[in-house]
Amino acid sequence: MFDLSGKVAVVTGASSGLGVQMATAFARQGADLVILARRVERLEEFAEKLRKEFKVKVLPVKCDVTSTDDINAAAEAAEKEFGKVDILLNCAGSSKDKGVVDMTDEEWDFTIATDETSVFKMTRAFARIMQKNKYGRIINIASMYGLVGNTEIHTVAYHASKGAVVNFTRAVAAELATDGITCNAICPGYFETELTKAVLDTESFQAFAKTHVPMQRYGKPGELDAAAVFLASDEARYVTGAILPVDGGYTCI
Repeated sequence: MFDLSGKVAVVTGASSGLGVQMATAFARQGADLVILARRVERLEEFAEKLRKEFKVKVLPVKCDVTSTDDINAAAEAAEKEFGKVDILLNCAGSSKDKGVVDMTDEEWDFTIATDETSVFKMTRAFARIMQKNKYGRIINIASMYGLVGNTEIHTVAYHASKGAVVNFTRAVAAELATDGITCNAICPGYFETELTKAVLDTESFQAFAKTHVPMQRYGKPGELDAAAVFLASDEARYVTGAILPVDGGYTCI
């Protein structure tokens, strides 16, 4: 089960963090890859590593996911190289963390453009390719903060953008179901990446986790992979519009 050999997967935000982890998971299952990010040097290095380790084809493409022109060019490059796209994983994102009273228009617009509008633009471009083959798996990385509020960090635009991604996922799932395209969302909790590990390992966060996360810890590298691989697989053909928290139980209490 869950063999992705012969599939072509597009992953955004693939120069660091969760994007790298999940692109690696797809390659491990045999998928060829189109990896997108702004830092093309890191993409090239990552692409070579994937080719050597997993013997898959990898096309690195410089792409700013807030740019319609960049996205359309990336879609054209992917289709030219592979002739199809089977899987799209929308992972790129960033946020300006402020509360509703203090957030500026610019900080709000930046977060919405990066975390919400980019998902729309990427889905629009690559779903058009999927429709030609009547097959596709779209996976959006939302957040547990798209399902609930929080009292730990004031980050109102992030909550709003990820909540929008959750219902965007449902709308796309309903719209594209008859095209053989599924659309699902994963809502990660606190996960270790090179950018978050220092904060997650502090005494204050450890104390917070013990009272707010039923598993009393953050997610480790690789613990999000199974959700992404499942939703990308042929076996998940009847799963669409699903919103899957992977958060150690944070949203169940």
